[in-house]
Amino acid sequence: MKVTLLGAGAWGTAMAAQAARDIQEGEVCLWTRSPQQLLDIQNNLENRAYLPGIRLPDGLKFESDFSAAIKRLSSDDLLVIATPISGLAETIAQALKVAAHPLNVIWLSKGLEPSTALLPHQIVERESNIHSHGITHSYGALSGPSFAREVGEGMPCALTVASKSAKLCEKVQEAFHYGNMRVYSSDDLIGVELSGAVKNVLAIAAGIGDGLSLGLNARAAVLTRGLAEMMRLVKAAGGKSETCMGLTGVGDLILTATGDLSRNRRVGLELAAGKSLPAILSSLGHVAEGVLCASAVGDLASRLGVGMPITAMMGQVLSGKLKPQDAIKKLMGRDPKIE
Repeated sequence: MKVTLLGAGAWGTAMAAQAARDIQEGEVCLWTRSPQQLLDIQNNLENRAYLPGIRLPDGLKFESDFSAAIKRLSSDDLLVIATPISGLAETIAQALKVAAHPLNVIWLSKGLEPSTALLPHQIVERESNIHSHGITHSYGALSGPSFAREVGEGMPCALTVASKSAKLCEKVQEAFHYGNMRVYSSDDLIGVELSGAVKNVLAIAAGIGDGLSLGLNARAAVLTRGLAEMMRLVKAAGGKSETCMGLTGVGDLILTATGDLSRNRRVGLELAAGKSLPAILSSLGHVAEGVLCASAVGDLASRLGVGMPITAMMGQVLSGKLKPQDAIKKLMGRDPKIE
């Protein structure tokens, strides 16, 4: 089986390395839009921009020609989109225009489309209706608690692939379930995708609490009540609330809200320190998905009639309407409720 990964950021590079460790030499290809980046990675067998210090497998191929990266795949192969959520629509649209046969597509993107509050699979369905030319494609999401650097180093990790296609789930497991990586399967695409979006927003909230030195009790309260918000939204959107208790929900929430490699947690810490959001994002060098989708999660919650007070406060903080300290006061001043 051949695998093409579109997007040579930290996560795309790490997952390309994971697949290339097991799949026959030359069968895994990592595409980057930058010919300069391609040459640098090829010459050094290292993605110095996003995963410095991690040597990539010798058998990994690299490509900067988008059409060539897609056309190398047959209907039995796997296409992995490793762009941020903001690039998902454009990337899948381009791929569908090039493809002359059904594709098996998964994405690593987490979040909602900011302008529409659509889930990733809804974005893909929208673009597929426009660009598929009558071809039916299989699609799904790969998500879970994972820092790219640790995956790149081959450290233990467990993920979940979600799709309505059991055959696609098997392909993803064939590509990535190897060595120190376990890949579980699920048919709850909505639950997996929404969990991955909400946990990033909650991680910013946890970072703010830690940055304001509110203590471990406060962090536990944010994560627990935030998890309740996640479960309510997933159920209202048509997913399974129990999915939130798995790897892509509470597992990813714990990692992102407490791990020092978490970009979303870092955003919260620096907001608490009084730094402006533009300055924080400029210094990150990577995308913090919770910033991009906080308002979209709030929009979806409003549309579905779901109360999400922590998420709503984060939306106001990130939009500049509330200072972090004032958001905490508002949350603590809410009327008592039944848990």
